[in-house]
Amino acid sequence: MDHAAVLALYDRDMREGAQPDSPESRIERVGKVVRQVSSEQGWNGVVWSDLDAGGADAAIAEQIAYFSGLGREFEWKLYGHDQPVDLGQRLRTAGLTAQPEETLMIGEVADLTLDAGPPEGIRVLPVTDRAGVDLVADVHEAAFGTDSTRLRHQLLAQLTADPDTVVAVVALAGDIPVSAARMELVPGTRFAGLWGGGTVEAWRGRGIYRALVAVRAREAVERGYRYLQVDAMPTSRPILERLGFEPLTTTTPYLYTP
Repeated sequence: MDHAAVLALYDRDMREGAQPDSPESRIERVGKVVRQVSSEQGWNGVVWSDLDAGGADAAIAEQIAYFSGLGREFEWKLYGHDQPVDLGQRLRTAGLTAQPEETLMIGEVADLTLDAGPPEGIRVLPVTDRAGVDLVADVHEAAFGTDSTRLRHQLLAQLTADPDTVVAVVALAGDIPVSAARMELVPGTRFAGLWGGGTVEAWRGRGIYRALVAVRAREAVERGYRYLQVDAMPTSRPILERLGFEPLTTTTPYLYTP
């Protein structure tokens, strides 16, 4: 894989040319910033910027003022190659809080290992309705210890209004949900994004996460996507590397609460 070329394509298609991630969201392009604006239950934030040292602070202040005026918490999604080189420090100085760094990993589907199946006793089911969404959200809360209200709202809205843009799956041990994940599909691009992959602690280390990556990857192949993208945590990066994903840069969420 040509890392520089694929990263440039990712920036162009998925960040500068971003599309809204839910029916209730919209993309706005203001100067050299691209942001998504959504409801309080959706994701609000900056997905791309093309700033220099002379204009970065003013652009940051503009986004803070805009989202504060809406009463919205927002996220500035900073990538390791974004400019200026001290943009992260500028965001912190302006009052944004850095979250744990992740690794942007991309795999070309033709080169990925997709033969992983679920371990014995685990069945993987597609999520298509509210009951399935509840299972995904329950796993998310158990695996990550965070509130899943936003996930419930967004996933159900997508499945209801625009089902061709999302694939969600849940892994069950008997009737107990133990792992879940989703895939965001962006029409008109070559990228599909893998998100929210999580397994409850007692079931980790058995290959379930790997199996859910493979399930979604095969679905992406059937739908004609060339690349899969993951913002990988340190725990999932080794698994993804064994499947054929490659690290391209880092990504750090910076959060601002009015």
